[in-house]
Amino acid sequence: MRTRIAKSRRLVVKVGSALVTNNGAGLALDFIADCARQIASLHEGGREVLLVSSGAIAAGMQRLGWTTRPSAMHDLQAAAAVGQMGLAQAYETTFAEHNLKAAQILLTHEDLADRNRYLNARSTLHTLLGYAVVPIINENDTVVTDEIKFGDNDTLGALVANLVEADALIILTDQKGLYTADPRQDASATLISEGRADDRSYDAMAGGAGSGISKGGMITKVRAAQRAARSGAHTLIVSGREENALMRAASGEVIGTLLYATESPLTARKQWLADHLQLAGSLILDEGAARALRSGRSLLAVGVKSVDGEFERGAAIACRTLDGTEIARGLVNYSSSEARRIAGHGSADIEALLGYLDDEELIHRSNLVLL
Repeated sequence: MRTRIAKSRRLVVKVGSALVTNNGAGLALDFIADCARQIASLHEGGREVLLVSSGAIAAGMQRLGWTTRPSAMHDLQAAAAVGQMGLAQAYETTFAEHNLKAAQILLTHEDLADRNRYLNARSTLHTLLGYAVVPIINENDTVVTDEIKFGDNDTLGALVANLVEADALIILTDQKGLYTADPRQDASATLISEGRADDRSYDAMAGGAGSGISKGGMITKVRAAQRAARSGAHTLIVSGREENALMRAASGEVIGTLLYATESPLTARKQWLADHLQLAGSLILDEGAARALRSGRSLLAVGVKSVDGEFERGAAIACRTLDGTEIARGLVNYSSSEARRIAGHGSADIEALLGYLDDEELIHRSNLVLL
């Protein structure tokens, strides 16, 4: 199973607060620099890496002189605002030393729950990867409330893995991996080398809360693996304190705990599109566009004869032949009103017709499932 990780091209790496902030003592600049070095090495090897980093609140606590994590939301938001400055600066500086550019991306649950924002975030991240920029992603703790918080960055890491169709999620933590019991309380606990991400028996083994600095714990990492597996991403839980842990994990070395997905990314994503989305409208296609979809291509506006229904960008819609037969469904890149204006026109005409160009495809093949 480890060979799957070694062959992974796109990786999401999540680093925890304990590592990034020296257990809350302040930003661990040595760790951040070493993390940047390892990511730079992966880049040289042709890998794409997105970094989900905890640490803003913990760094802000240190800067403000607080020794315990506050419970009041406004205090947490203030700490995040203060800490995010130093965290972003540290990553910018260390990646620049390896001739890599970094970009800060702050997300909330609403950004990924709203279809339009979901596609915007996805498009931005894909564009950054295309420019060989390392996205540094964190929850937007300065504006979130209890109702919209991800709750922990393990969950955020899994959601990002789903968002960009990553091959693997690597969680760097202060533990060596998942044990059969809490090794801090049970001396007989043994490390689990690998297993299925959908094995729910791991939930009981991972029970317990995180530290006073971090929000999660091992249970959030197990649940993140379950979530990442829904889009076919494998998850590695590894100690970030081991030398070259990220590079070793990415190379397929037997280190930490591998919780592997049982379906390929394509199969899992297509199943999600096929089974779990309500349709907001339809696109009626000419014969050429129908053939193109069946051969695995994206849907271009030139092949659309008409648009049925009212929908926004990011909505799930049906693709139908001239006789009304549904042959595919997917997430559309333009609203119904925009789709009507560009229907029957080539991609080169979209900017002139709409005044802007978001995507050349009406529905990209990665957001499309054949029926």
